Amino acid sequence: MNNELIIEIDNLTVDYPTDNEPVRALDRVDLKICQHDFICVLGPSGCGKSTLLNVIAGFTQPSDGTFLMHGQPVAGPDRQRGVVFQSASLYPWMSVRKNVEFGPKIKGLPATEITRIASHYLEQVHLLEVADQPPFQLSGGMKQRVALARALANEPAILLLDEPFGALDALTRIHMQQLVRKIWQQDQNTIFMITHDVDEALSLGTRLLVMSKCPGTIIQEFSVDFCDRAIDEHTGRVHVDADYLALREEILDLIDV
Repeated sequence: MNNELIIEIDNLTVDYPTDNEPVRALDRVDLKICQHDFICVLGPSGCGKSTLLNVIAGFTQPSDGTFLMHGQPVAGPDRQRGVVFQSASLYPWMSVRKNVEFGPKIKGLPATEITRIASHYLEQVHLLEVADQPPFQLSGGMKQRVALARALANEPAILLLDEPFGALDALTRIHMQQLVRKIWQQDQNTIFMITHDVDEALSLGTRLLVMSKCPGTIIQEFSVDFCDRAIDEHTGRVHVDADYLALREEILDLIDV
């Protein structure tokens, strides 16, 4: 496995200005992300999980500390970091295919290459049959699959997922988890995912980060391999054993402190 260091965060602090004293969202966060990591971030509401993702995406600038990608400071968003939010945020005036083609088109790729890339990722998310439809005709789960394909079409160095399945029904959520796991395994992607669901994190992640209450910092990291174990074909989830249950309880205790 390629363990190339992609992102290095050191002593990262984020303060949000207010009318009175600044509010500290993140406090001295240290984190390294390597090729093919699947990192799931857990923590109590308001602990700064999304702030950390927004820093990595380039949407939020640190107040202090360093954030390097491939050894270089990050100035803002770019296509090396693809983002999928809880809401699909698709372009409603474009077809499904045109949404997925948008990034490659902006890159100035030849038309044949744009078509090939869009078809490849639409096939990966099982949406080739609706490629010419507008997004408003799709279900919530299908819209999220389009958003995932659109992010992947830029072939980013890291894919950032901000609770992308939180608004989906339970069965669709499981199907989306299966899909993301399969794409990650096949394409050797690097994924950084925010979730409130401990079972989702245990089923998908290779590294689980638990954050403290605000101001958020990483208080515990777990290396896990449940996603490499046998997957139940009917439920799409990992087989639950004593190790899984014990770790689940340990994480829930940390979050509830």
